[in-house]
Amino acid sequence: MSQQPFTPSALRGAVDLSALKRPAAGAAGRQPGAGAAPGAAPGQGAPAGSGQPDRLVVAGSDATFQDVVNASMRHPVVVVLWSRRLAESGSFVEIMAGIAAANEGRFQLVSVDVDDNPGLMRAFQVEQVPVTLGLIQGQPVPLFVGPLLPQQVQPWIDELLKLAVKQGVAGRVTASGDVPSPEGEGTDDAEAELPPLHQAAFDAIEAGDLDGALAAYAQAVTENPADAEAKAGIAQVRLMKRTDGVDPVAARAAAAAAPADVHAQIVVADLDVLGGHVEDAFTRLIDTVRVTEGEDRNRARQHLLELFEIVGSDERVSRARKALMSALF
Repeated sequence: MSQQPFTPSALRGAVDLSALKRPAAGAAGRQPGAGAAPGAAPGQGAPAGSGQPDRLVVAGSDATFQDVVNASMRHPVVVVLWSRRLAESGSFVEIMAGIAAANEGRFQLVSVDVDDNPGLMRAFQVEQVPVTLGLIQGQPVPLFVGPLLPQQVQPWIDELLKLAVKQGVAGRVTASGDVPSPEGEGTDDAEAELPPLHQAAFDAIEAGDLDGALAAYAQAVTENPADAEAKAGIAQVRLMKRTDGVDPVAARAAAAAAPADVHAQIVVADLDVLGGHVEDAFTRLIDTVRVTEGEDRNRARQHLLELFEIVGSDERVSRARKALMSALF
């Protein structure tokens, strides 16, 4: 089976979950695929939508997938679509359950047996399994196709978690009672807690209070000038404020119509970073630097540098810095 990642546009506009409605009250209690999946992680028996608290590993189904979408508003979700007819894909669910445990609740793993859930198979246009994708705020994030080794999976998870933080989704999932922790140790809830001001910022973001989030992060920096996470948080919330209320379709049309309009290009670059399309954002502003001069050119350059700070230490930033130098000189 292929082990290649999705192309960047693999799920863009391709997923329609509107037909996946929860059955009316009183419908059959156990949905197909909601029990422990053959070859899946121990403790996976609680299906999504069972009314139990968020658990580390759950089974998803056509009937209950809306609960998975809702959960992705609180914490990142990783969905693995697999088939019980293919032992290799079932074994990969076990690998992913171990990775979920190692990440200590930073994301929830949802396994979907496509044999029992044709609606999800159609919605995600599954052609082969296993397929792994993320969900953040109800939006699918392409990850990869095929079974990977644990050390190959974690970098994809790291990128998904970075994107989740940028979008203000940083909740944690209850890890106890699902997958045993390494060496039999339980998960210490205190270890999962954020510093109070960071937690206040995340709570404010979830409530739509971006000014409150900025105030909390600013206070964190005041109390600890070396707090790099708070500084990154300030940059990320400012990005969210800049893009709040922006019509993406109109913004992209304006940018396409005026390649030298720095403001128009900056708006779309911000939208791209917020949506996880980091390289698209960098390329857009580098191209803007090439076709502008004077103050406009400097403004595009300065904004690109700010986006570098938001993304942080990343190979894409390193490549973009080199491309920017080439564009400038």
